[in-house]
Amino acid sequence: MNSLDLPGRPEETRVVVAMSGGVDSSVVAAILKGEGYDVVGVTLQLYDQGATAHRAGSCCAGRDIDDARRVAETLGIPYYVLDYEERFRKAVIDPFAASYAAGETPIPCVACNQTVKFADLLQTARDLGADALATGHYIRSRVNGAHRALYRPVDADRDQSYFLFATTQEQLDYLRFPLGGMTKPEVRAIAERVGLSVAAKQDSQDICFVPQGRYTDIIAKLTPEAAIPGDIVHIDGRVLGRHEGILRYTIGQRRGIGVAAAEPLYVVELDPSRARVVVGPREALETRKVFLRDVNWLGDRPLSEIPAAGIEIFARLRSTRQPAPATLHRDGDRVFIELAEGESGIAPGQACVLYDAEGTDARVLGGGFIARSERSAAAQAMLARISADGVPATA
Repeated sequence: MNSLDLPGRPEETRVVVAMSGGVDSSVVAAILKGEGYDVVGVTLQLYDQGATAHRAGSCCAGRDIDDARRVAETLGIPYYVLDYEERFRKAVIDPFAASYAAGETPIPCVACNQTVKFADLLQTARDLGADALATGHYIRSRVNGAHRALYRPVDADRDQSYFLFATTQEQLDYLRFPLGGMTKPEVRAIAERVGLSVAAKQDSQDICFVPQGRYTDIIAKLTPEAAIPGDIVHIDGRVLGRHEGILRYTIGQRRGIGVAAAEPLYVVELDPSRARVVVGPREALETRKVFLRDVNWLGDRPLSEIPAAGIEIFARLRSTRQPAPATLHRDGDRVFIELAEGESGIAPGQACVLYDAEGTDARVLGGGFIARSERSAAAQAMLARISADGVPATA
């Protein structure tokens, strides 16, 4: 076995590296090249370069392709750019806009990993005769019986497991993540030591295909119905004001709602069918039960064998939060979790990632997208009432 847990010597092992033009994937290519692997660099051109070609903090834009090409030249490895714009639009951008129009809070990075990077690019790597596809993600994988298991990385500040929960077992067995046991400063130090031009390049930020972070512009263009004005309604039924489109709101939002009130108000529900934004006090957001769809399970025990009483796990409902104690249940085709302590700001479309423990060595058991959540009985009753009513009373 070599350092990638593959049979054969490194020089007999071909590895395709997904090169985004950033320091992380560039260092992956440098490490593997230094160890003697047959390295091939590939960059995906994912979206229109016009608006973002030279935007700092972007990803897979024109400047990034140039940076990746320079790194490949420095390392002396073959390098290819693949035009995936149409595929990316259909698989990531269009569903992202449609999800927002439906009142959800989508995560395009997960969709990109699911479809473009770990499906289409993975197949391309196989077509190139590669034994593995390596990426610059901060996550770890290691041998687990006949397969590989996924674990959180050493650098908790760079943990990308939230965005990789949908990686299937077949994909996981083929993928390699050389940076999982390293910290970001260590990665930059390697880049400087081997003379990579991207050693000090800043990290990508926000959504890669959204210029200047204005995602509302993209959504309004692709799904105009999300920009239809409507009422801002209190959870008790009062109309408090007007809004300029539900695309400007997310569940749990506190600032920028657009109405004045004596108490702090939060967005507690989005009703796209009536173009309504429902607001209320913070306690109306507290959630303990979350139902999941499109579940990807990576545990050793099949999901179908989960007992009626459920199993104890740790659930992560936002990328910026730590996993929290919960119980995973399965009722026929329904999969849901019950949180030991309430969470707020949980929105349909977000991810719920499952782990077997706390800490940086926790194993990723998979996860799913949030289909719906259950609030407190009082909040659920209020939401049901205003949903069933016609036009609420004006404040």
